[in-house]
Amino acid sequence: MKRVNFALAIGLMLLVGTVASPPQPVLAATGEQTITTSGDADVNVVPDEVVLILGVETWDTDLSAAKNQNDARVKKVIALTQDFRIESKHVQTDQINVEPRYEDSYTKRNFVGFFVRKSIVVTLKDLTKFEDLLTGVLGAGATHIYNVQYRTTELRKYRDQARALALQAAQEKAKAMAGALGQKAGKAITIREEYSNWWSSYSWRWGGAQNVSQNVTQNVGGSGAPSDDSAIALGQITVNARVTVTFELE
Repeated sequence: MKRVNFALAIGLMLLVGTVASPPQPVLAATGEQTITTSGDADVNVVPDEVVLILGVETWDTDLSAAKNQNDARVKKVIALTQDFRIESKHVQTDQINVEPRYEDSYTKRNFVGFFVRKSIVVTLKDLTKFEDLLTGVLGAGATHIYNVQYRTTELRKYRDQARALALQAAQEKAKAMAGALGQKAGKAITIREEYSNWWSSYSWRWGGAQNVSQNVTQNVGGSGAPSDDSAIALGQITVNARVTVTFELE
């Protein structure tokens, strides 16, 4: 009798569990088809400011003498920037380094002297003064030109412009590829910006890398060619954007 009741109880529990469980939905494949393309665009623009990174190096067997010489030269360079009416906020003493040197640096034999180095960063807004400023700072005591970087104060504007051109290039590429297969590229599903970058004609020497696979290149006003009485050519800086877009394939 106990065995019958036990079996009946288990049967009822299974029956209740079966009835209480909600029906499971059947998932069907959507069959969604997409096409993914990339767009790359360059906008070339004449710069409107230049950043000049200068170095002043002095040395002497006496540390105080080496430092005093360096301080005097740096002051002359900074005073020169004031003559060019460069605002003080655009002149900055950057790195300062003091190094004792020896003819044999491994064993530290034959002491040469103390080398004192300072770097000065100058941002020049009036590019017509660039050549004269460059000549002037070398005469005032700068011993190194570490970097010359042409820039634009409207970088955000040209980045947006390059990005729009890159998106347009990606869309045109998707339409062409889909059309070759007798299909159409529909609305965008995902948009991803790979990067947005810029470089000047000098920056590749200092670690920058130029991209030569762009889909669109646009020149924005001016050539940056030197005037007849100038040895400096501004050229153009390049603002680049790259995007990847996935479209519906109809």
